[in-house]
Amino acid sequence: MAKRTTSSNSKPQTTAQRLGSVIKSARDIMRKDKGLNGELDRLPQLTWILFLKLLDDVERIREEEAVLAGTIAKYKPTIEPPYRWRDWASHDEGISGEELQRFISNDEATLRDGTKCLGLFPYLRGLQSKTGRDRQDIIREVFRGISNRMESGALLRDVVNKVNEIHFDKSEEVSILSDFYESMLKEMRDAAGDSGEFYTPRAVVAFMVKAIAPQVGETIHDPACGTAGFLVAAYKYLREKCQPKDWKILQSSLSGIEAKSLPLMLAQMNLLLNGVEYPDVERKNSLGTPINQIGVKDQVDVILTNPPFGGEEEAKIKDNFDPKMQTAETALLFLQLIMRLLKSRSGRAGIVVPNGTLFGDGVSAKIKEKLLTEYNLHTIVRLPNGVFAPYTSIPTNLLFFDASGATEEIWYYEVPLPEGRKSFSKTKPMQESDFDGCFAWWNDRTENTQAWKYDFKAAYDKAKSEAQPHWDAARKAEANANRNAKRVKELETQIQNINASLLDFASVKQQAKVKQEIQDLKEEQKQTQVEERQEREIAKQKQTKGDSLYWWLEG
Repeated sequence: MAKRTTSSNSKPQTTAQRLGSVIKSARDIMRKDKGLNGELDRLPQLTWILFLKLLDDVERIREEEAVLAGTIAKYKPTIEPPYRWRDWASHDEGISGEELQRFISNDEATLRDGTKCLGLFPYLRGLQSKTGRDRQDIIREVFRGISNRMESGALLRDVVNKVNEIHFDKSEEVSILSDFYESMLKEMRDAAGDSGEFYTPRAVVAFMVKAIAPQVGETIHDPACGTAGFLVAAYKYLREKCQPKDWKILQSSLSGIEAKSLPLMLAQMNLLLNGVEYPDVERKNSLGTPINQIGVKDQVDVILTNPPFGGEEEAKIKDNFDPKMQTAETALLFLQLIMRLLKSRSGRAGIVVPNGTLFGDGVSAKIKEKLLTEYNLHTIVRLPNGVFAPYTSIPTNLLFFDASGATEEIWYYEVPLPEGRKSFSKTKPMQESDFDGCFAWWNDRTENTQAWKYDFKAAYDKAKSEAQPHWDAARKAEANANRNAKRVKELETQIQNINASLLDFASVKQQAKVKQEIQDLKEEQKQTQVEERQEREIAKQKQTKGDSLYWWLEG
């Protein structure tokens, strides 16, 4: 009888391999369900399941701590029975099929002992803490826009059983799972097509955080946080610098806003997995508050964000902004919001913007004036082609500015493509190492083939002095046009009065005299209208010429 042999290469499975296998198995099960179509359905479904398991594992730790501290009698769980994961999900032979589907989604469910109660999702959507800013409120907001998309309760049970193999009370597993989760977010971005706002390339996020260099104790905000990539990166950056005494400060330093329910849930999960105990991410439109109502108490030290660009806002959102700077373009509204949110003198920002934000005219030029004359736009990093491919080919810049005062000089740095490459792509994305040259230059700035300095203040003063005569001429022409317009109205009134005074029994000679007077007035009116149009055209040309001189910004 032949001897059984064991491969000498057989090794014990690592934690990462085991978790990878669990996640893969769960996703493979979900692929069998007819209610889920692609990664855009599967990842959100898996996320809310993971979310509830994570919450229960964390709750168990807190309960054990309360027992050890002798305070268990006062302990109040975040989620009450029978809605905790341990109540309905932790046993492999627990509820399944239609019974599981009804318990999760129905407004009313019946437990196995006959007790009637709210369904799981309706219960979670009704959670409310006393303060309005506790974990119960996070759960409510997460599940407000989430539904169970799986059609098969049996397959859902199989996924739940797989997730039971993950232990969020073990720090090693949480750390590994956070990396898996980031990879899944990237897959979701790749599957999202033109909805790729879910994911800003990791290399870009990491560079921006290092360049801004947030400090422990500073407040860090992302008003368009998506899946919280910037907040997670900032948290990891600060965690390395944090002393034990600063831990609570760090936990309360991060905040974000997201308008859509799906990325909100993904953001909450991302932050929880990476160690943020009470993620402060609010679901609303950041642009929905009138900008003049944003006060000192709302301002922050640091803003890191990639606001949506290419989109348009509705009229009532535009009305929240200065009438002179109202626009439907989302990116321009976010730029105004970010300026307003920065703390005076100390606030600083790093944001991703399309080229048009800097080089547009009209309202864009007015917003740019505010940025350059009231804030210090000290650095513009130009990204190479393909960083956001294939979702947009729009040339993209990273703007770094602060609230220390008006701009005097602007440094430009153009990030080169790796040797032999014509563009980044979905399959060959930008890497953190591609920013090494820029980061080395960041704190030791000299002009070179990639970097140059632009003396904005000198160019601005020169442009303004050259533009002023044209603006003066434009104002003069506009004043002349307004006088002509006023004269046209006066003539119209005279004509109407004369017509009203012409009596039917007036002599032929009197009628002829009056008609001639009316004709003369109409001729004068016509000529005045021509002169008004000419003056307005002159005003327009002079204003355009002045603006073209004034708004020239090195490209």
